[in-house]
Amino acid sequence: MSVRELVILGTASQVPTRHRNHNGYVLLWDGEGLMFDPGEGTQRQMLRAGVAAHDLNRILITHFHGDHSLGLAGVIQRVNLDRVPHPVTAHYPAGGERFFKRLRYATAYRETVKLVPEPVAGTGAVLADTPSYRLEARRLSHPVESYGYRLVEPDGRRILPELLAERGISGPDVGRLQREGEVGGVTLDEVSEVRRGQRFAFVMDTRLCVGVRELAEGCDMLVIESTFTDEDEALATEHGHLTAGQAGRVAAEAGVRHLVLTHFSQRYDDPSLFERQARAAGFDGELTVARDLMRVPVPKRR
Repeated sequence: MSVRELVILGTASQVPTRHRNHNGYVLLWDGEGLMFDPGEGTQRQMLRAGVAAHDLNRILITHFHGDHSLGLAGVIQRVNLDRVPHPVTAHYPAGGERFFKRLRYATAYRETVKLVPEPVAGTGAVLADTPSYRLEARRLSHPVESYGYRLVEPDGRRILPELLAERGISGPDVGRLQREGEVGGVTLDEVSEVRRGQRFAFVMDTRLCVGVRELAEGCDMLVIESTFTDEDEALATEHGHLTAGQAGRVAAEAGVRHLVLTHFSQRYDDPSLFERQARAAGFDGELTVARDLMRVPVPKRR
């Protein structure tokens, strides 16, 4: 049975607090693990959350500020210490190549695993195309080079039993129809409809920009920073961040089904404030204010 679930390792921006670790997120998707923005302390949070190095197939860095990347050295060394039996691909802004290399070789260790660097450049690109998803990146607006990431599952087909019955197809012929596309002159398209693939997006430090909206469009789950409350919008814009209201408005306009707010400034003690402001901005779908060590299922297909 496939599992699609977001494991939240940390939710703090810039400075960890007593209750919030630096950033860290793992998306479990059909047997693959994609780690996003491992901040300081991520390796310990993995242990607490029950995420193993063997679970990781990709590491994706949005940008090279410390709260999004200082844990990279430890994660890479843990992958090698545990002798992960498959290659691990690293995606990160190309302009931060020197930071990636410094973190990769921050201390001495034995390399036992193939780490494949695949930096991102320009306005964004398709980074990978697998049977389970297409991985895309979009440029964001932050004082340093920053990218958001998006997974798009290929569309499939949903068999409609009433149409099968009308055409007298049953039993083993249903399987044949799905494999071969036609049985007895009846095509798969005649007895099915398009099943829209799922979409997931990860948006960290950024002002409002085209990239944010493109990443969020039609997502089943959007994980997005809401560093500041709406009262501090000027401060958010100055430092290249979003407010809770801006995140909620983006999600509402993009048709997001499940909104996950995270990356909170240490100045705020009341997490419910972020939800209230996102709701006030018009978002009426499922909403989670992230907490460290939460597990959030990706919504079931429509």
